[in-house]
Amino acid sequence: MKLSTRDAKAFLRRPDPAAAGVLISGDDGARVAQARADLIATLIGPQGEAEMRLDRIAAGDLRRDGALLLDAVKAVGFFPGPRVVLVEDATDGIAPALVSALEAWTPDDARVVVTGTSLTAKGALRKLFEGSKVAVAITLYDDPPTDGEVLEMLRDAGLTRVDPDARDQVLGLAQSLPPGDFRGLLERLSLFQLDSEAPLSGATVAALAPQTEDAEVDDLLAAITEGRRDMVAPLLARLAAQGVGPVTVTIQALRHIRALLTVASDPGGVQSGLAALRPPVGGPRRQALARAAESWRRERIEDALRLLVELDLTLRSGGPTPDHAVLERALMRLAS
Repeated sequence: MKLSTRDAKAFLRRPDPAAAGVLISGDDGARVAQARADLIATLIGPQGEAEMRLDRIAAGDLRRDGALLLDAVKAVGFFPGPRVVLVEDATDGIAPALVSALEAWTPDDARVVVTGTSLTAKGALRKLFEGSKVAVAITLYDDPPTDGEVLEMLRDAGLTRVDPDARDQVLGLAQSLPPGDFRGLLERLSLFQLDSEAPLSGATVAALAPQTEDAEVDDLLAAITEGRRDMVAPLLARLAAQGVGPVTVTIQALRHIRALLTVASDPGGVQSGLAALRPPVGGPRRQALARAAESWRRERIEDALRLLVELDLTLRSGGPTPDHAVLERALMRLAS
């Protein structure tokens, strides 16, 4: 049976006891691994692996000997309690072995959890699970979590007392970070707040958030809006060395200045404008927007938008002028 995204999330939290097997697939290996870990912990409990109620079978071994899976499913564990047989890095070549195991499965047997990345919809494995009456197929897509899901993840990490600024930063980071990096951030925040009686602050989130290529762009945008002309050329050189092109920098600068216009124009003030941004903005970029909104006049922001639109058109026109030189000159004007 194929589960929708909504039903899949509900299943991972509370698996159907009648399901003999679960296939978890998707393009993001970290997302698949996290869903697999959550599901297995729900099925056998936190002590399940220590009590040898989790059997792992490599997909390569299963291709060579299809009987391994059925034997593991039917085996009787030394400790009482539900059991799981996990098959990782699965490919369509193991489908025949899974057919035999699912057909012979009874409620007293171990559950079968299969994971794989980049499995095609027309492949044998997904067709088997999607068409089965005793198994389910879950396909994970790269959509970022919703605000409600992020808040639930905060609660699960024990972060129940969170400042509004920190909450907005975490919501913004959930939209931009890979799933594994975001969960790692939540773990660090949870450990940092373990013995603290104070609520989680925005400064703590900014300090513990991972630094990415986007962070380099954020540093450049902050330098521009704060008038630090001496930082523009070095930061542009670092971005160029990472392969970030002038058009990419220009697009991100346009988004930043448009967000700045939204914040500066909000009748409720800077904090109200920051809260109105969608998707939410967190980390150093949020702080840079707040500082710039207090110092830039609306007319200056509109002039900056016009300059960046002209820059974008120039870069896309393919003219003879060196793109990096044009970009640096325009950003130096902004910083002035």
